[in-house]
Amino acid sequence: MTQERVFVERKGSIAILSFSNPPDGYMDDRTSEELAQALDAVEGDPTVRAVLLTGKDPGVFIRHFDVRVLEERGRKLATRGIRFSVDRPVPEPILHICQRRIEASPKPFVCALNGTAMGGGFELALACDIRVAQDGPFSLGLPEVNIGLLPGAGGTQRLTRLLGVGAAMSFMLLGRVVSPRDAAAMGLVHSCGPDARAEGLALAEALAAKSAQAVAHIKRLVHSAGQGTTAERLADERTLFCDLMVSDEAIALMAAMNRGKRDIREP
Repeated sequence: MTQERVFVERKGSIAILSFSNPPDGYMDDRTSEELAQALDAVEGDPTVRAVLLTGKDPGVFIRHFDVRVLEERGRKLATRGIRFSVDRPVPEPILHICQRRIEASPKPFVCALNGTAMGGGFELALACDIRVAQDGPFSLGLPEVNIGLLPGAGGTQRLTRLLGVGAAMSFMLLGRVVSPRDAAAMGLVHSCGPDARAEGLALAEALAAKSAQAVAHIKRLVHSAGQGTTAERLADERTLFCDLMVSDEAIALMAAMNRGKRDIREP
């Protein structure tokens, strides 16, 4: 498949996935399919140490999923008399699988929101490990309720984990969108600055310089927090700590620190 929506480039050990959905910045099924292909390439390349997601076009990351597609799909299903119930779960679409792959990947994912990101675009950003936003007249959020829908690509779950029940409930029920500065103040993104791509790339490079094994273990533990019992998660934590402690890389770094050649505060 020719890449028309998701473009992959390399900068050293960083893979940069850039989204372009002209003319309006709406993602569609083709975007999801190309993202899945890009993740195949990233996951299959051991020289990739970190991944950056960003928008290729100025002022927009992914505006949101194409509502024209959703309307057409809804009309066809309604005409056939199809109704849905949580007793019969809908199969997982490609975008949702991609989000799970990002979270489960041992590689760190940084999202540089270089412009507007709402709905499915912002939900994709929520699946990434670190988010930075570009300052400007852009909208970030999950406004699906304003057209009678709900955040259906993980937004209700990931935003709640991020903000807590009260703040997430208010945000989604009111269909709010906020500026990048307000998003940073709320904790929706980790920072807001004049050049999200440059900041995101710097973060990805910093992550790529870390122990890949330590990064992978930290991601695994953070994403599993709250699942199962606290005792189980703490057992995983101390086990993976010991797994790192016996690694050649950690032993060398600890030895350098103990000999006064390294400070634990140094990246």
